[in-house]
Order: sequence, then structure tokens, then C-alpha cells
Amino acid sequence: MRSKLFVPGSRPELFAKALAGSADALSLDLEDAVIPALKQEARARVGEFTASAAVREAAKLIIVRVNAPDSEHFEADVHAVVRRGLTLLNLPKIESTRALLEAIAVIERAEAANEVNEPVRLLVNIETPLSLANAAAIARAHPRVAGLQLGLADLFETQGIARRDTANVHAAMFAVKMAAAQAGLFAIDGAYADLEDGDGFTAEAMMARRLGFAGKSCIHPRQVALANAAFAPTEAELAIARRIVEAARLAEHAGRGAFVLDGKMIDLPFLKRAQAMLAAVEQ
Repeated sequence: MRSKLFVPGSRPELFAKALAGSADALSLDLEDAVIPALKQEARARVGEFTASAAVREAAKLIIVRVNAPDSEHFEADVHAVVRRGLTLLNLPKIESTRALLEAIAVIERAEAANEVNEPVRLLVNIETPLSLANAAAIARAHPRVAGLQLGLADLFETQGIARRDTANVHAAMFAVKMAAAQAGLFAIDGAYADLEDGDGFTAEAMMARRLGFAGKSCIHPRQVALANAAFAPTEAELAIARRIVEAARLAEHAGRGAFVLDGKMIDLPFLKRAQAMLAAVEQ
């Protein structure tokens, strides 16, 4: 999931266009992008879209960001969008394992009511100081949790932390990546609000990639190409990955689990990363 494009749930005229675009995933938003007066209509539109034939036929990950579990809109959101076709439910403002488990109870009721047989997987936002402190526990709290998403805007703006300071960004990214890694989950970077600052977006995306994030959120289609480019392996990286896989095959045949390639020791973690890189490209 190199790129995840936010689409306001109140703008159904954009759904089909976004589905046909180059983003790896769509994140239909019922939270910040939808004013309270339009919440009911937006959730109905999003629910219809996630269950549509167009979504079933598209090779696209479909994510829905609902309103926070402690909001008056959460339960209605969940019952509207937990349907066949939904890849991930994006939960904002989760600050504890208790809050997560309470949200899952609501999701289970929606699955039963909507006859959804496969448990819906969750992408949990880490976007407050408390959620960052509890990120590792949240990641391990339930098998439904598939990944963590870092929300730097909420995390930094509320605390007066400078987004332009790369040390601040690196520290938050590293903490979320480590929390996700402890539970064997993926991590995805959050949105970058300055649409005119393509260089800033790319720099942040490249930092996320170097820290092992799977991709970055986009709030406008023009950011999608930047995210896809930042998280796509280069030809040189692919060539090295192929050499590692082939060298590992020969080493295993010779009875060696670790070996030296180009002066570097290669063992199982390096091999797994190379295999994953090649598998992603060959999908």
C-alpha cells in the first residue's frame, strides 16, 4: 500500500474517479472531511459504494475512516459501512486497549446484522500523545488489528511541535514503526497538508520508507504519484534483491544459512526483505 488516497464521504461524485486512479488504496472519510449535517447521507453513500459491484471488480484496497468511537456518529458509521468489499476499517482517536476492545464489540454487532462472515480488519490511528504511549499495547490487543497509521497533524499541532523539524518527525515515525513491528503489523504514514510543497511531501515519504513504513496517506490525487514513486523500489534495489535470493538458494544448497555477498553478511532477515520486495513488484 504505497499510497492511500483520502476521499470525502460526502463527495460521492469522486468515488468512481478515485477507484480508477493510481492510488493503491482509497480511504473514504466519514470523520474530518464531513460536516455533522452531512454525516448521515455520507455514511449511506459510502456503505453503498463499498458493497457495489464496481468495488468488487476493482483491484483496490478499500478503507473507511469512521468517526471516533466516543462520538455520537460511530455506531451508525460502523453499521453502514461494515459490508462486503471493505478491506480495512480505520479507527481514529484510539488511546487505549480498552477503547479498542469496546469499538470491536460494536463492529461485531454490525457484522452480525449485515451478515459479514469474515472479521473486518482494523487500521488504528496513532495521533495523540496517549495513543503514542500505548501504541505497542494497542497493536497487540486484538488479532483484528492489521496496521497502525501515524497521524502527525493531530499529534504535533495539539502540542505545538514543529512538523518541519525532521528530528521530531523521525522520533514519532520510529516509535510507531517499532510498536507495529512488535505485533507483526504494517505501519503507514499519515497525511501531509501542504499541497504546494511536493518536496516536503516526498522528503517525509522517503523518511517513512527508510523506517520501514508501507506507504503514505495522500489528501489530493497530485500526491499519489509522489507516494508511489517514494515507496517503489528502484531497479538497483530490485537487482540486489534478486541477487540475494539467488545467492541464498545456492547457500542453502551448500548447507549454509548465512553468507557474504558484496562484502556484506546476509542472513534470514535480509533474505525475507528481498523476497518481500520482489513479491510486491510481481503482484
